[in-house]
Amino acid sequence: MAQPKIIVLDDDPTGSQTVHSCLLLMQWDVDTLRLGLRDDVPIVFILTNTRALTPAEATATTREVCQNLKVALQQEVITEFLVVSRSDSTLRGHYPVETDAIAEILGPFDAHFLTPAFFEGGRITRQSTHYLLVNGVETPVHETEFAQDSVFGYSTSYLPDYVAEKTQGQIPAAQVERFVLADLRQGCRDRLLALQGNVCCAVDGETQTDFDQFAADLLAAAAAGKKFLFRSAASLLTSLAQLGLQPVAAEAMAQYRRSPEPGVVLVGSHVQKTTQQLQVLLQAPGVAPLEVDVARLRDNLESAGAIQAEILTAVQQAFEGGLNPIIYTSRTELQFADITQRLAFGQAVSGLLMAIVQGLPEQLSFLISKGGITSNDVLSTGLGLRSARLLGQILPGCSLVTTAPDHPQFPNLPVVLFPGNVGDEQGLATVYRRLVKCN
Repeated sequence: MAQPKIIVLDDDPTGSQTVHSCLLLMQWDVDTLRLGLRDDVPIVFILTNTRALTPAEATATTREVCQNLKVALQQEVITEFLVVSRSDSTLRGHYPVETDAIAEILGPFDAHFLTPAFFEGGRITRQSTHYLLVNGVETPVHETEFAQDSVFGYSTSYLPDYVAEKTQGQIPAAQVERFVLADLRQGCRDRLLALQGNVCCAVDGETQTDFDQFAADLLAAAAAGKKFLFRSAASLLTSLAQLGLQPVAAEAMAQYRRSPEPGVVLVGSHVQKTTQQLQVLLQAPGVAPLEVDVARLRDNLESAGAIQAEILTAVQQAFEGGLNPIIYTSRTELQFADITQRLAFGQAVSGLLMAIVQGLPEQLSFLISKGGITSNDVLSTGLGLRSARLLGQILPGCSLVTTAPDHPQFPNLPVVLFPGNVGDEQGLATVYRRLVKCN
């Protein structure tokens, strides 16, 4: 059975957190997309960063990607492919507008599947209810901080009801096909072959083995002519791509450092888990804490240049002292009148952080980026990349990529893409220690 090309539209750059060796594309002109489609690895990621956009902007970006992708697929004569709208394992994101846009341009599809389980991050789905492990306790995700997100909030963890809520009743809960654990474990190939009309399906998952079985049935159905679309977290991609073990173990990734010079950690995410991880990291040896006061930027957007200059001066002083700068946004979440203002301010903060990245010392040996949107902007704006090769995971759910040897400022720079809501309290410090090789 031929392996179809797995094309992932990733709404931040962390969806590749369970695979390795593939290309991440930061641009989506036809030529760049053809580069990704021709790559020998069966999975390719297009980093759209739509989670940082308004619904209208997310729709327009998704449509633009898909229109170019349709041309690229035709030019590369690729007819067998699966499309994944990769999004957050805590159910935040622009659903259903992104899957609707994909279906409009690249469809028709026989079904679209919600597969939010992300085992590396402690997210499972059972009896169509999505859970997050909080201090070892299985907690319905609507009872966590993520459901209170001011942009992407929701009121239920039961996926059929979540679909009805997000589609404003256009897809009633009763019309959502449920694939529960028993279905996956006994095999569901015949049922997949019977799907049609882009029916919405909610899929359970407790272990990677569950998704391995489901993926085998999906690929068999696709080989028989079915067209499928996915709204998924990262774990299903492991089962679909079937890449095996990564070439370099997580514990050995210090070998990718460019030099013995200091590296930089950039922390933009403000979720509670990130704050806890940051507090632990700031106790590690060899660090220089540098706080970016975002309230100062909110009160005066013209202060961005002064803040940038102050941080970069402090970075240079840290380098001269052999210390690794930890650049982090202030932890208090600010309040805004509406979602549009919040998103606009987020873009202003990102612009400041990316200007800081562009001004970092050229000899830095590594860069750790904490937060999904922050990481996307680091790749596309801070480093100005067209594409990057994913080397593997330095911690479960945390990808390490490198810039190209001919990058004009930071050639062969290892960059860690660390999602905001992944890892235990030691996670950020663990990644730091693995790169600086300290105990």
